[in-house]
Amino acid sequence: MRWVIGLVLMMIATVVWAVPRDVTFANIDGGTLSLNQWAGQPVLVVNTASQCGFTGQYEGLQALYDNFKERGLVVLAVPSDDFNQELASGSEVKEFCEIAFGLDLPMADITHVKGGKAHAFYKAVEAETGFVPRWNFNKVLIGLDGKVVGTWGATAKPRSPEILGAIESLLQ
Repeated sequence: MRWVIGLVLMMIATVVWAVPRDVTFANIDGGTLSLNQWAGQPVLVVNTASQCGFTGQYEGLQALYDNFKERGLVVLAVPSDDFNQELASGSEVKEFCEIAFGLDLPMADITHVKGGKAHAFYKAVEAETGFVPRWNFNKVLIGLDGKVVGTWGATAKPRSPEILGAIESLLQ
């Protein structure tokens, strides 16, 4: 009987748990970015770094944003130095991304994504899915209802069939 109660409680937790929409990030331009401002829209959150072998993925992230923003997709870059590959300040990151990749998608300021100092968003994703970024350019897709739809590691390119398929299914 206990296992049945435990199973029911797990199912209820799975149904109602979602990444809190009131989570905010420091905006690289000043102020804050809140997931609330994108309620009802899919959000692809990517921990990034300017001096990483995967930094070229910024091009694909910008292309995703350009291709799907009119249909509601938000791509949020979250620069992090947790893997020791980010520039020293948010202003340097912003300048680098604008010059090297023409980035105009939303960007958080430099943020912790793993460990004890991890941002509340990443703690919530870990609690919901067990997913923790193991390197730069890990991707987390949040659905219209605030639930994690998919997670991908650094080697998954932004325009890979898996990511494009998940995004397309949310924009139907």
